[in-house]
Amino acid sequence: MADLYIIHGWTYTVEPWKNTLALLRENGISVKMLHVPGLTEPSDKVWTIEDYVKWADREIPDGAVALGHSNGGRILLNLCSTKPDKLKHLILLDAAGVYEPSMKKRMVERLAKMGKPLKKVPIIDKAFHKFTGSTDYSRAPENMKTTLANMLASDQELDFSKVTTPTFILWGKKDTTTPPRQATTMYEKLPNAELKFYANWTHAPYIADPEGLARALTTLVKRIKK
Repeated sequence: MADLYIIHGWTYTVEPWKNTLALLRENGISVKMLHVPGLTEPSDKVWTIEDYVKWADREIPDGAVALGHSNGGRILLNLCSTKPDKLKHLILLDAAGVYEPSMKKRMVERLAKMGKPLKKVPIIDKAFHKFTGSTDYSRAPENMKTTLANMLASDQELDFSKVTTPTFILWGKKDTTTPPRQATTMYEKLPNAELKFYANWTHAPYIADPEGLARALTTLVKRIKK
């Protein structure tokens, strides 16, 4: 069993994680990066949060320490809400999952339920750009757009009170994708959580500060292993 399992966010490649992973291994931490189906692993299906929870449950051994970044955090929060004893510790890194009622999100949910074509919907377009960084939304597969809509809509049903897994929340103060107020919301709603902000981290600390992220994760994993 690896010391740490990582589920990445909404991205087509885990290449930007390369420096952080190398530093972790240099620090004696064995780490396994999981490749999310439909993103870094090709998939023609439309995924729901329930599908991703089942996938994560299969890929991560019971009693492991797992980190979820952005959408990866959303997946692990949902996993732990249904199986709170699955993980020894959960690490949330600038995670998605907080539902903030708004007209945009309500429309996303309605469109997802109605099965409307998404390529002509500006709200989905904007959300896709925000979470993927893609500048060519029109060429993205339709199943990926619908999967993103499913992920955003699932936040309304996530019950943080059921996530009793010991949780560390690591967050960048410069995060504009999942802003710091969402970290505070998670901390207040999770029954067994610690929260730490990092002044120079953005939504992607593995890019903004790979050395600092590796140090923080090394410290946490060694603390957990004691």
